[in-house]
Amino acid sequence: MKKFSIFLLIMIAFVGFTSCEHDDDVVFTAQPDADGIMFMSATAESYTLTSETANNIAERFVWSEVDFDAPTTVTYELQGSSDADFSSFNIIGTTGENNLGVTVSQLMSLATEAGLDNDPETEMPNAGDIYFRVRAYAGTDGSNGLNATSEVMSLRVVLPEAVIEEEENPSKMNLFLVGDATAAGWSNDNNNMPLFRNPENENMFNFSGRFAGGDGVEGFKLLETLGAWQPQWGGTNGTLGVNAGDSDDPAAISVEDDAYYTLSLNTEDMTYTFEAMDVSAATMYDMVGIIGTSTTGTDEGWNDDMDMTQSDFDSHIWYMNDVELFDGELKFRANNAWDVSWGASTPISGQGANANDPNIPVTAGVYDIWFNDLTARYILIPAGE
Repeated sequence: MKKFSIFLLIMIAFVGFTSCEHDDDVVFTAQPDADGIMFMSATAESYTLTSETANNIAERFVWSEVDFDAPTTVTYELQGSSDADFSSFNIIGTTGENNLGVTVSQLMSLATEAGLDNDPETEMPNAGDIYFRVRAYAGTDGSNGLNATSEVMSLRVVLPEAVIEEEENPSKMNLFLVGDATAAGWSNDNNNMPLFRNPENENMFNFSGRFAGGDGVEGFKLLETLGAWQPQWGGTNGTLGVNAGDSDDPAAISVEDDAYYTLSLNTEDMTYTFEAMDVSAATMYDMVGIIGTSTTGTDEGWNDDMDMTQSDFDSHIWYMNDVELFDGELKFRANNAWDVSWGASTPISGQGANANDPNIPVTAGVYDIWFNDLTARYILIPAGE
């Protein structure tokens, strides 16, 4: 009986050992998911991409889960491309979940690769399509041959064109006459006459008019801002000097006689000329005014002139202060009639020509307006400059 019990124990142990061996031989064969993988999330009609929202989530892609019929980790890889054929692509991210968020910045990067930009001055479009797909594979390193890839999804993206902010009338440097040879005297805020700025070269200025020179007269200088002594310009023997506020004041430009002169200067070259001129044959006008749509904001502005004031110091200089103008056009004309009128194509400053010349374009604002009937030069100085 004892021998039988020992034999029975040996048989039970053998059967148990054999059973364990069979357990170790179990093999799981992974199979492709018959349903594959597909995107489940709906997308917007278009996505507006701006640098201000670069860190925001633009879209969260959601896809179906893949079952490879094996106890193995499944990794999902979201890919993005500028081409629908995915000849090249970027890996947006990997995850073990069935969804992944994509930032505006990541979309902008793909948009750039697709040749989009927001520069209105280039020929590159600012809207177009970029493409996505998701790949699932067994394991975590992608080396396993068992994988599935979704169909391609396209997203329409828009890069809003940058707005080029330009002042319609950007601030420009002005130069005003000051000194005992000028109408304002040595006052820096006495309706000082301005020089007329060249519309094609902002460094060049001109003024033709009376300078009251003579014995005991120091001459004149130029100021950039009414009411302020610096920056202050002057010169000697054709060379300009300036005190911007950190040096000594330049010398006054001397004037020999009480006569008419033409002053021309270049603030870039720091040079000037000052030459006598003969005005004995110049026409004297009873009145000069402005006319045009900019005076009223409507076509009625062509019906009546706004009269300018004639300078007591120089009868060829006309001005009007603090005039409100509207978007539109204007001309200067003499004696409230079309016999003599002046216009030009350049806003703010320029030199007119008589008869069938262009209308001067005007942007709405408040201006001091100056006109010289000797040269037909004009300048509109925005209030506060």
